[in-house]
Amino acid sequence: MDNLCHTLIGAALGEAGLKRRTGLGNATLMIASNLPDVDVLVFATGTPSVAFRRGWTHGILADALLPLLLTGVMLLVAARRAARGDGARGVAVRPMQLLLFSYIGVLLHVLMDLLNTYGVRLLMPFSQRWFYGDVLFIVDPWLWVTLGAGVWLARHRGTPNWSRASLALATVYVLAMLVGARAARTEIIDRWQQVQGQSPRALMVGPTFVTPLRRQIIIDAGDHYETGVFSWQPRNVRFDPDVVAKDVDDPRVAVARDAPNIRAFLIWSRFPFWSLEPVQGGTRVTVGDMRFSGRGALRNLTESTIVHER
Repeated sequence: MDNLCHTLIGAALGEAGLKRRTGLGNATLMIASNLPDVDVLVFATGTPSVAFRRGWTHGILADALLPLLLTGVMLLVAARRAARGDGARGVAVRPMQLLLFSYIGVLLHVLMDLLNTYGVRLLMPFSQRWFYGDVLFIVDPWLWVTLGAGVWLARHRGTPNWSRASLALATVYVLAMLVGARAARTEIIDRWQQVQGQSPRALMVGPTFVTPLRRQIIIDAGDHYETGVFSWQPRNVRFDPDVVAKDVDDPRVAVARDAPNIRAFLIWSRFPFWSLEPVQGGTRVTVGDMRFSGRGALRNLTESTIVHER
């Protein structure tokens, strides 16, 4: 999920009453809810970002260690504030509560990231395997509105009930999307098996932006991908007339695979496809991912190019 959503989850938990249990509780919840995304610092290095994102800092080792690190930092902050005489306004800092909040925030962050199509490498550093929930779009304005309204009302009306209600409503929404995602996936698999006589090699029935009653379909059909849209209202499945060839067996693709940026891209890619374009001096070989290809600004994040000379 995006960082606004992560922050709102931490803030909503704090306003629901948790912030009253320890000094620095609200800050800890909001920081912990974003902490695994410290891996964005990779953008400041020469490391290909997609090869590193949602790996080390989202895996089980980080899930265990990051909350301990954050708790230590928050206790240092509390100690410095106490030394300056700037206390926590009468609310004592309780280390075990800070540790609990740190774990809650970090684990909820990873869980929310798991629910979208981008994926998370939950077993890092022991395994590079990606896990995908295909439940929520990576940016979900409905969660912004629900959680944001709860936080605002709780602060302005001085009662945690509004934040608690927003968390309950957000939970119901996520569960409804989860059930809908699984039902839609089952229906697509059944329809594919009826026509093809076998299950697809791989399948995504993923969420779409703002429209929770529609889902994007990507089917790995072997040497090509088929795409479409699943709709709940009215209930309908529509496949696109054109297919997308993978072009994975072209010898020029084999050469392009050795390029460092493309090797990194393929670590992250879920549904890679290749395009070959004649250019002066050779062929431009481009790899994209079906999940995000053609989506404006996202396109630059999901394509890598190399010129293969004749």
